[in-house]
Amino acid sequence: MLEKLRAEVCKANLDLVCKGLVIETWGNASGVDRARGLMVIKPSGVPYDGMQPKHMVVVSLKTGKAVEGKLRPSSDTDTHLVLYRAFPMIGGIVHTHSRYATAWAQAQRGLPTYGTTQADYWYGDVPCTRPLTPAEIKSDYETNTGRVIVETFNKRDPMQHPAVLVASHGPFTWGKNVVEAVHNAGVLEFVAQLASETLRINPKLKPLPSALLDQHFLRKHGPKATYGQR
Repeated sequence: MLEKLRAEVCKANLDLVCKGLVIETWGNASGVDRARGLMVIKPSGVPYDGMQPKHMVVVSLKTGKAVEGKLRPSSDTDTHLVLYRAFPMIGGIVHTHSRYATAWAQAQRGLPTYGTTQADYWYGDVPCTRPLTPAEIKSDYETNTGRVIVETFNKRDPMQHPAVLVASHGPFTWGKNVVEAVHNAGVLEFVAQLASETLRINPKLKPLPSALLDQHFLRKHGPKATYGQR
């Protein structure tokens, strides 16, 4: 079942390691088949060495139950499910504990747009969620992690802001497919490092003016985009 998607999701998880975004077993990637109502996700706590498509777990979007696979799905499965249900335009999700993006999440700070590098990918900041309450942590923690992300995007377009920092936890990114979600995870880590170095040089720097933000984001993602080939 879903052999092609299994292969894509497996490769995406391995790519996170190759890109230096994941060490040990600290991360996961998933992809979704909307037509079948199924998600494919990395198994929980399994080392990346020797990981193969057959190890991926197929989960029902509707019920959250594993429908194929001998291993337990990632402990973040319920968070992925909440995001897929809330954001029907996304097709892949990545969660890492990459160094700089996680540092911003632990600091409970959103990532303002300090330059055009970030403006090419996000139409403004990378938001940080509010901290979960003790009750939210104690009961349905992973589901509530997804819910607080959705809450943070109440007035944001998830395709114009394809990343979030979960307070005290780490980053989640997404895209139209799992390949794009991995790409956005790499970009997020780079701009988080860039912002950290920028503030070290100039701690009083203000975010990018809206005119320059619009110019860079819209020339790449707007209705009259000029970036790339036709």
